[in-house]
Amino acid sequence: MNRLLSILAVVVSLSPHFCLAQPALTHAWNASGQNGAVASGEREATQAGLEMLKAGGNAADAAAATLLVQAVTESGSYCFGGEVPIIVYDAERNVVEVISGMGTSPKLATLEHFGAKGIPNSGIETAAVPAAPGAIITLLERYGTRTFEQAAQPMLKILDRHGKEWHADLAVNIRRMIAAEKASADRRRGLRLANDCFYRGSIARDIDSWSQASGGLLRYTDLATYATCIEEPVGIDYRDYTVCKCGPWTQGPVLLQSLRLLEGTDVKALGQDSPDYIHQVTEAMKLALADRDIYYADPHFADVPLEQLLSKSYADLRRPLMDRQSASLFFRPGDPLGNKAELAVAEIPAGAKQAANDTTTCLTADRFDNVVAATPSGWGGVMAGKTGVQLGSRLISLNTKEGSPNCIEPGKRPRITLTPTLVLKDNKPCLAVSVAGGDLQDQVSLQVLLNSMDFNMPADKSVTAPRFSTAHHIGSFNQPPPSLGSLSINEEFGDKAIANLSARGHKVSASKGAIGAPVAISIDASTGQKHVAGDPKAGRRVAAY
Repeated sequence: MNRLLSILAVVVSLSPHFCLAQPALTHAWNASGQNGAVASGEREATQAGLEMLKAGGNAADAAAATLLVQAVTESGSYCFGGEVPIIVYDAERNVVEVISGMGTSPKLATLEHFGAKGIPNSGIETAAVPAAPGAIITLLERYGTRTFEQAAQPMLKILDRHGKEWHADLAVNIRRMIAAEKASADRRRGLRLANDCFYRGSIARDIDSWSQASGGLLRYTDLATYATCIEEPVGIDYRDYTVCKCGPWTQGPVLLQSLRLLEGTDVKALGQDSPDYIHQVTEAMKLALADRDIYYADPHFADVPLEQLLSKSYADLRRPLMDRQSASLFFRPGDPLGNKAELAVAEIPAGAKQAANDTTTCLTADRFDNVVAATPSGWGGVMAGKTGVQLGSRLISLNTKEGSPNCIEPGKRPRITLTPTLVLKDNKPCLAVSVAGGDLQDQVSLQVLLNSMDFNMPADKSVTAPRFSTAHHIGSFNQPPPSLGSLSINEEFGDKAIANLSARGHKVSASKGAIGAPVAISIDASTGQKHVAGDPKAGRRVAAY
């Protein structure tokens, strides 16, 4: 025994990588660490992000590596030809910025083209310009420290296993992008060359050839003229916090409107698991979602009255519509420009209900105080020939109603459900949230934020507490009509709560499974300690060190 201990002592003294005191990496639904944290929807993606942090990369580098792996391992929920809105806190500059990772409609995607038949539920004609490659490269170029080649190594290792037929094809094109990048020794120029390879080089031309031969709408010029935008976040102050979201080309401001409606309420006094709390939050979400359905759209094409929608005076007008005891059974958008609580005429569409094929989640934080929150998506099952690039189907989030701000037009971004969240306190990030789940995303994000900001729950409690949701809104996929009064509630709230809510007029259904799929990173300002968690019922995977 003594001889064994002596040998071990020698090994420890000789090996700089062997340390008995080094904490083990955690790969579960809940973790804490001083140096960095990663959350995603899949183990290998989380591992890729964590390894990037441990190798000296920052949160942007880690998010890029995570997102690239997710495009392979979670390809049923998010694809390389899909979309990924991203919010970044850049610690060096002390700013929050948004990467608009949503592609535009092709030039051939006109109202005349779709008008008679409508926008199909899926398939080749529903693909927007792929946004994920440009968003990831922009993330690296503007905020990161690594090359595309470095970020793509974990992705290539998985692709080279050839687990699916298209993996070899995508690996060829990832390596084409890397080869283009290597033409320059300058990191930023190399990233631009990799981006050009996808959008203006051989990959774009291959997508164009396939699309033309297959009856698609995407053309080379759609990709060649596409640019990833950097935008200001939309935000409001709530209690002692500043909550940041993407603009009205997403549903993100719904959360901000809901907070405006709730800020006059002592939310904590209601009790997190009480019928009063569930009722009040649900009624606020109904009003905010109704405004989403009427006004939100790509602000490059539509005059969205966002300042008025987020104003305290407008919330004051709308708040009396929230009856404390009775559930609203009406679709009630407001009239912010007319300074009225309700819009005189609110037409409800009659589209067919279309289920979302889901999305996934991505959060990273580093020891330098940078934070990235992203919500990657893109599905539809359309593979662009032998490119290995699967395309999304996000045009189904546009409509064919002439005069609607969200009516399909060439070059327009669909108003999407994808909606990462970043929360600041004293101008520093304290919480990041990402949720998968279509129209549920901001409903779940709101509850995670309230759990943290009003009920002081840590990240693990905030993402696992019982949740609820409503379909009292126009659906974001082919615009089915609202399910007025609907309320889905986790059965953990109990029979008494369900009976109480039913008596108020809610059409209650009990749910055993997860409502939405949230992940959260909270950051202790005094210590820098990061706590990361993802709902285990929704299969989230996190790690920290």
